[in-house]
Amino acid sequence: MSYSHIDLHMHSSCSDGSDDPLTLLKHVEEANMTAFALTDHDTIKGNAVIKAHVGQNMTFINGIEFSTITPIRQAHILGYGFDETNAQLIEAIQKGEALRKHKLEVRLDYLKKQGVILKQEDIDYLRSLDIAAKPHIARVLIKNGYGSTITEAINTYLSGCPQENDRLDAKSAILAIKAAQGKAIWAHPLGGENVKRMSEERFYKQLHFLLDAGIEGLEVYYSRYNQDEVAFLEDVAKKYHLLISGGSDYHGINKNIHLGELNAFGEEIVKEKLTIMKNI
Repeated sequence: MSYSHIDLHMHSSCSDGSDDPLTLLKHVEEANMTAFALTDHDTIKGNAVIKAHVGQNMTFINGIEFSTITPIRQAHILGYGFDETNAQLIEAIQKGEALRKHKLEVRLDYLKKQGVILKQEDIDYLRSLDIAAKPHIARVLIKNGYGSTITEAINTYLSGCPQENDRLDAKSAILAIKAAQGKAIWAHPLGGENVKRMSEERFYKQLHFLLDAGIEGLEVYYSRYNQDEVAFLEDVAKKYHLLISGGSDYHGINKNIHLGELNAFGEEIVKEKLTIMKNI
């Protein structure tokens, strides 16, 4: 497998990754990355830590991944190169964090209805986190004897939990990114990890909604996409004059994804292919 030295989609323990920001930076350095972005879910807290320690020979782009919803289905919106002090962006982040707090309570209630019994100290721990994502809950489930791996715990106990409405409106997230002079990119447009691929008809409905909302690019290169899927997204980006981005969706040990893994067929992605790099 050949890995890229650029990766614009990765997560730290500030959201649902296993690596704290400094550990993530160490792994990025060991992978000889020349450019990278931290795109934690609905938070930018890890960006300041990375910025304070990143070497001068590396390009770091501040980022975020908003979990959003459209009239068609869920959509993950990546933001890059924004002004982190922008009031509209801060408001969107705060709303996203509040929705995630609510989502935790929905999930805890769902587990309770399934007869899952968690220790109060573990529930308090989850509630104390800024963002308690599925991997955090999965670790607590394993600790309490429910499942032996993160994937098993999530698939067995959380996959059926209804939560589509606990997301930001996609248009408001895009507008917030652009108000902060950032670039708004549609993450893994065909679907992310363990997400059923959309039909072409539904994809275009989602695309046109996001275009109307102001989306500026597509994450064409993604760790789970094959050559046909990448080629399809390349054609779409060119047809609609959209920026092209690429990222692995690295989560440390929480997902089996390598840093710089920008497709499923092992071809290294060169910097020139990522048109977003020329616009930040």
